[in-house]
Amino acid sequence: MSVTCWCPFPARPARIVAVARFAAASAGKSDGMRALLTKLEQNSALDRAGDRLQRGVQATLRPQRVRDLLHGVFLGHPLHPAMVQVPVGAWISAAVLDLMPGQRRAATALVGLGTVSALPAAVAGLNDWAALARDQRRVGLVHAAANTVALALYAGSLAARRQGRHGAGRMLAYLGLTAASTGAYIGGHLAYKQAAQVNQSVSELHRISDGWKAVADMAALPQRKLITREVDDVSVILYRHGDDVTVMLERCPHQSGPLGQGEVTQVDGHDCVVCPWHGSTFRLNGGEVVHGPAANDQQILSSRVIDGVLQVRLP
Repeated sequence: MSVTCWCPFPARPARIVAVARFAAASAGKSDGMRALLTKLEQNSALDRAGDRLQRGVQATLRPQRVRDLLHGVFLGHPLHPAMVQVPVGAWISAAVLDLMPGQRRAATALVGLGTVSALPAAVAGLNDWAALARDQRRVGLVHAAANTVALALYAGSLAARRQGRHGAGRMLAYLGLTAASTGAYIGGHLAYKQAAQVNQSVSELHRISDGWKAVADMAALPQRKLITREVDDVSVILYRHGDDVTVMLERCPHQSGPLGQGEVTQVDGHDCVVCPWHGSTFRLNGGEVVHGPAANDQQILSSRVIDGVLQVRLP
């Protein structure tokens, strides 16, 4: 006696093939985007415009306190990513309201809010961009260009809506959202692949094993002078002030500059170390960032003295 098995999904192999084809097509597009962004990183033709813009930004935003404010020094992390939430949120909300009847006034207000709030966010972004490495600035330049197109389209959308041309206003807004989304994608590459304005030193902590480790004899440490040592092959700086010793990761969180080669200065009564590469400044008694372009505090290790020997461990 033969038994016939009935399958409720007779087309499953076909579905599997379709899914595989879709995945392959998506992978192909993803590879194409990766290749395009890699070309942007390596495209030296962007340097002429980028270098000119960098000089203009640095000349315009000259006071250190202004640059520090825009870097987000007072927050302890970059200000620009927080500021872009306002225009992006307003524009996305406007796009949703544009699909609903009777929401013209609300959508217009949100487009206006997004357009106005995008300007200070762009200034903060340019301030961060001007302190980046050259390959990062190339990608950042395209990121800024996409967002500038988005801002222009939304400004046109706002003007059209105020003139009663809501159809044209909606069309320009959706084009602006497309441009802003493109800029956001490039910005994600800049932050997560190229590590722009990301703490460059914190990953060093992951290379240090648990437990206390001897690093120096207290008697050998001079007062108020930077000394470089290694903990599990991770470079740290020691700074003695009286009987207190600060042990800080040596690589600057901005662009991995060697803090051990930096100068010690006083800011508001605190001893600070200045990065020799870009001038980021950190307090030597707590690691707090005082001046940018770094926006992140520098990591301090826990320390103690046992029988005259300085020991450190992970915080």
